[in-house]
Amino acid sequence: MPDKEEIYDITIDENMAGTRIDLVLSLSLADTSRSYLQKLITRGLVKINGDVCSSKKLKVETGDVVRVTVPEPEELKIEAENIPLDIVYEDSDVLVVNKPKGMVVHPAAGNYTGTLVNAVMYHCGDSLSSINGVIRPGIVHRIDKDTSGLLMIAKNDNAHRSLAAQLAAHSSTRGYKAIVYNAFSEDEGTVDKPIGRSRRNRLKQAVGGLNEKEAVTHYKVLERLGKYTFLELRLETGRTHQIRVHMTYINHPLLGDGVYGPVRNPFGVEGQLLHAYLLGFIHPTTGEYMEFRAELPAEFAKVLNRLRTTG
Repeated sequence: MPDKEEIYDITIDENMAGTRIDLVLSLSLADTSRSYLQKLITRGLVKINGDVCSSKKLKVETGDVVRVTVPEPEELKIEAENIPLDIVYEDSDVLVVNKPKGMVVHPAAGNYTGTLVNAVMYHCGDSLSSINGVIRPGIVHRIDKDTSGLLMIAKNDNAHRSLAAQLAAHSSTRGYKAIVYNAFSEDEGTVDKPIGRSRRNRLKQAVGGLNEKEAVTHYKVLERLGKYTFLELRLETGRTHQIRVHMTYINHPLLGDGVYGPVRNPFGVEGQLLHAYLLGFIHPTTGEYMEFRAELPAEFAKVLNRLRTTG
C-alpha cells in the first residue's frame, strides 16, 4: 500500500481491448477493491490517453494508455478482524494457513479490511513478528489475491528470519497446481527466464522486463484435457506473478487469468486457477523438516471435473 501518491500507467494490449475500464483496473490492481477503483474514476483520477475518464462503463481499445492516480492514504490504521481462518498447523513459532481465493494477503489502497493480515492479527494478537511492519505483521511471503493455498506466518522475529532465509536460499518447498490453456507435447520442463517489471505496464511483470531477476519454474503435466492442461509447478525462485508470467511466456496462460491471458473464458472463472497445494520448510526452533498439503478448492475441482468429462 502506498504511503504517498502513486501513479500507474497501463498500456492496453489486444487481450484487454473491448473491456470496461473498471474491469481493466480491477484486473491490473488486483489488491485494490473494485469499489475503490470506481471511486477513483468518479473523482477524475483515471485518464485515458490524457483525457479524464467519464464513465466506469467506458471500454478501452488496443494501444490506449490508462493513467491511474492513487492518492496518499489519509490515515493508516490496521484493525484486527474476527475472520475465520483455515489453519493447517500452528505452534508458538509458526502458523500455516490455507488462504481462500479472493482474499488479499495484506492491506492495500482501498482494501484496508478483510485481508489475511486482519484475520491473523485477531487470531494471534501480539504474537506476530514485527519485521515487516504494521502493514504485514508476520507475513514472510505472499501469494496473489486470486491464488489460493498455503502460506506460512511467523509468530516472532526469530522465526521470521529463519523462514525468510530459507526462501532466499531456495531451500523451502513450494508446489502449485494449475489449469492452463493449450496442450503440451512434453511431459515436464523448466522455464528459466529472468522476470522484471513490464516496460509497457508497470503493474505487470514480464520476461525481459526492467530490473529483471533470476526466475526458475519447473512444471509437470498431470493430465491432458483437450485444449487445456492440468499442471503441477515447483518454484525455485519467488518473483511477483512468476508462474503466471512464465506460463504465458511459453503460450500456456492460466485459465481465468485476465491479466496475462484471455479476459473471458467459457467457464466464467474470474481469477487464475492456481493453488499453492504444497509447502515445506525447516522449523525455526526444532530444525525438523515439515511439509503440508491443501486440497484443491471447490471452484478449481469443479472446473477440473468438467474438463475431465468433456475433454
